[in-house]
Amino acid sequence: MAAKVQAADAVDGEDVAPAKGGKAAKAKLKLPSKKIMILAAAGLVALGGGGIAYLKFFAHPGEAKEKPVAAKPVTFVDMPEVLVNLNNPTAERTQYLKIKVVLELPDAELVAKIQPLMPRVMDQFQTYLRELRPTDLEGSAGLYRLKEELTRRVNAAISPNRINAVLFKEIVVQ
Repeated sequence: MAAKVQAADAVDGEDVAPAKGGKAAKAKLKLPSKKIMILAAAGLVALGGGGIAYLKFFAHPGEAKEKPVAAKPVTFVDMPEVLVNLNNPTAERTQYLKIKVVLELPDAELVAKIQPLMPRVMDQFQTYLRELRPTDLEGSAGLYRLKEELTRRVNAAISPNRINAVLFKEIVVQ
């Protein structure tokens, strides 16, 4: 009977190898098939992820593009120039900080609300800046911390109103 099967296979043009049994043969067969299955699964995941990303970010047929929302125009308020001596008791000569800033307000209506509070804002600036040491202003990180602290102090002085940021126009350390 086995001879008939081999003969039928031979008629189809295929070579039939005798079947080998045992655990070693089965283990050999499992290993390459697992690798192929893993590679195929990884390929499918990559293709599926790429397809989803394409559909999500690029392909939106029939959908109208959203119009960009116009940003509200901000208002800028110039602050008076501030000149303070820096706190450095061990230095031979006194160092000075000259700073000119602009307040960025979310809307123009806020200008009228904070104008009466400007003496309080200037007091906050003076008291904070006089306690700075020259090492506090070193590098961009020092200027960033200064900007954040001044913004926080202005917002505390004009509470419940808020500003967006304190912007530097001029900074000189001598």
